[in-house]
Amino acid sequence: MAGNTFGKVFQVTTWGESHGPALGAVIDGCPPGMELDPSDIQKDLDKRRPGRGGGESPRREPDQVEILSGVFEGLTTGTPISLIIYNEDAQSKAYNHLQQIFRPGHGDLTYLKKYGIRDHRGGGRASARETAARVAAGAVARKVLAENDISVIAYTVALGDVATSRRNMKDITKNRLYCPDMAAAVLMEEFIDTVRKRGDSLGGVVEIQATGCPVGLGEPVFDKLDAVLAQALMSIGAVKGVEIGAGFRAAEILGSENNDAITPKGYRTNNAGGILAGISNGDPIIVRAAVKPIPSISLEQDTLNLDNEPVKIKVGGRHDISAIPRIVPVCEAMVCLTLADHLLRQKAIEN
Repeated sequence: MAGNTFGKVFQVTTWGESHGPALGAVIDGCPPGMELDPSDIQKDLDKRRPGRGGGESPRREPDQVEILSGVFEGLTTGTPISLIIYNEDAQSKAYNHLQQIFRPGHGDLTYLKKYGIRDHRGGGRASARETAARVAAGAVARKVLAENDISVIAYTVALGDVATSRRNMKDITKNRLYCPDMAAAVLMEEFIDTVRKRGDSLGGVVEIQATGCPVGLGEPVFDKLDAVLAQALMSIGAVKGVEIGAGFRAAEILGSENNDAITPKGYRTNNAGGILAGISNGDPIIVRAAVKPIPSISLEQDTLNLDNEPVKIKVGGRHDISAIPRIVPVCEAMVCLTLADHLLRQKAIEN
């Protein structure tokens, strides 16, 4: 297996590179008869389009999606849905000076060791540009979920060391960082400006919440819902950690504090994050993803060249200061893909 396909029933295969002619996704297993229009996909793609990042990347891609197959007269046919997004502002020459140098924090060295080929056009398949295909496929999965009254929303709860515990969902669309706390969003913007002037970059934390999920999603033992959610989010290049519900805090508190008491009206708390024994329990599913800082920075760093000689490097180029906010819809998409797949798997059992 080459690792380019995700899901068991609702299967998605992504393809393409950051500086190739196009990228896209093929979706197999989408139910027939579902209304689907390119505009359903476009609104999600617009959220991650270049130019939205903390550094306002100069790369300008319209990211206009085209549906090549699987839809007829506005309805899904049940056959594979093929989506394509053309690269219109790729500038591979900007990376010519890096052909002989491994960039710290990137996959240049590991990809070369694995495949024996160096794709020096940006990040090639390892580039964050690949996530556009995930977002496109995730938008289709979102439609499947919506037909079952399940909704998924992601938002920024930390940028660097600026964090918030507030969850004012109305604030998410009022700032470009998708933060549920306007006061924190202002502090985050100020921090971005400070870090930009230093020539450095920032990481952060994205929280994803799924509501309306029925009880019973998840396949013990190795396909537990939380396990697959963790895999889905960790498959995003910039994500270095995932926690469900109380997450790492569960290791610090007592069992009497961590257990969610069961009452006739449901669970009193949600430290489980909506998942028990790998199966959804009907509560909102809460997942957080830790996002590393953008590795391409203008500060001088130590590295090696192809001859294994120590050299200095300043990457610079057209890069954001942080993967946030553009990674927010990517996290959202991966949760949508996971839930749609498990929803259809459960329906197959019930039928």
